[in-house]
Amino acid sequence: MEATFVNKDASATLKLGQARGVAMLVPAIAGVPVSEYAPNLVKKTIVGVGHGEKAQVRMMISVLLPKADPRSEDAADALAIAVCHAHHRQSAILKLAAQ
Repeated sequence: MEATFVNKDASATLKLGQARGVAMLVPAIAGVPVSEYAPNLVKKTIVGVGHGEKAQVRMMISVLLPKADPRSEDAADALAIAVCHAHHRQSAILKLAAQ
């Protein structure tokens, strides 16, 4: 899961918080660990720089996963988070073990 950023729209922030709560609760109930990555780490993992544009992320996803066809930037972002997790999962496992 991608870490949230500060939003100026209070209503949107509340809705995002509620959605994130459910998205984190359901796997937790099933015993599935949830990892969280900062947006800059996801972009750095995929593009090579922490402030890459969404178009760059989408293009690199098509390079890294040639059979994937993300039809939106959100779909490309989801795949980018999955790739980031695959690259950083060992440190995530160690972090969970330390808790």
